[in-house]
Amino acid sequence: MSKIILSLLSLLLFVNCSSESNSDSTTAENMYFPPKSGTNWETKSINDLGWKQEAVQPLLDYLELKHSKSFMILVNGRIVMENYFNGHSATTNWYWASAGKTLTSTLTGIAEQEGFININNKVSDYIGTAWTAETLAQENLITCKHLLTMTSGIEDIANGDDVSPSKLTYKADAGTRWAYHNVYVKLQDVIAQATGQSWSNYFNSRLRDKIGMNGVWLTLDNNIVYYSTTRSMARFGLLMLNKGKWENSAILNETYFNSATTTSQNINLSYGYLWWLNGKSSYHLPQSQIQFSGSIIPNGPKDMFMALGKNDQKIYVIPSKKMVVIRMGDAADNINLALSDFDNTLWQKINALYQ
Repeated sequence: MSKIILSLLSLLLFVNCSSESNSDSTTAENMYFPPKSGTNWETKSINDLGWKQEAVQPLLDYLELKHSKSFMILVNGRIVMENYFNGHSATTNWYWASAGKTLTSTLTGIAEQEGFININNKVSDYIGTAWTAETLAQENLITCKHLLTMTSGIEDIANGDDVSPSKLTYKADAGTRWAYHNVYVKLQDVIAQATGQSWSNYFNSRLRDKIGMNGVWLTLDNNIVYYSTTRSMARFGLLMLNKGKWENSAILNETYFNSATTTSQNINLSYGYLWWLNGKSSYHLPQSQIQFSGSIIPNGPKDMFMALGKNDQKIYVIPSKKMVVIRMGDAADNINLALSDFDNTLWQKINALYQ
């Protein structure tokens, strides 16, 4: 009798373990990292994930309709979808626009962990005084962290992308006002001065080459913009999905990563260190001081953090789903800001794949 009971218990335990294993197979699977060179990249099919094949074409139709150039989904680092539109290909470089701000954020963290800078120090400690048109007392309030969090207090609306000293005028004390501003680019000067290397050389050696990205920084109007393939953008997203590690190599320390991808100040709850954060109770938009209630992308996962750029350049990182989503292209609509209604509709289409 006791043998029968033991057999039944063993059977039940096996069934339960099998059920748990199957239901959690996606999140339990090991994270994959593609080789740093070549074109080999493991894939995972829609069917293998148990997703809905009938939802794929409506998603692709929407992407093409909305002037997309490329689209990728990674799950656990493996390619689930990789699609190109309108003459774009896997080897075509495209601009990141403000999605590239997150590259500057990441390099700032790397420079700090290597002992070159401290983000709590004044910007002028690294690039000298009079880098703004503010008084010395006002300028001395601005730390590197203020640039990372868009809380420099520098006037934003009228000055556009011009970060020459005469255009960087006082609006409020640093730390008291959130405003989307291109002045963050001064962090690249901070890093160049502190490391004694050019921005591009330090970026290439500490990040790009370590994870197998391609790409180059180019001057565009008054800005410096990163251009790369879609797969290179996906590599960076995968690095951030893995909390700054590429395989077992720590490119960015986890402490900085955690700070960068959580609320960084108490004005715009949906902003980290140049990363946008979904699922918060309120948010601000670029070029506005209005506080909006709710999540930036209601249809998007609540734990998602995002690199968002002009004309709808997107990196979405979703830790709970072990997922990275990339979109490159022209503006989906007639809105050129980093955020638009396109995000919410796109996530409605993505959700249809697995809900």
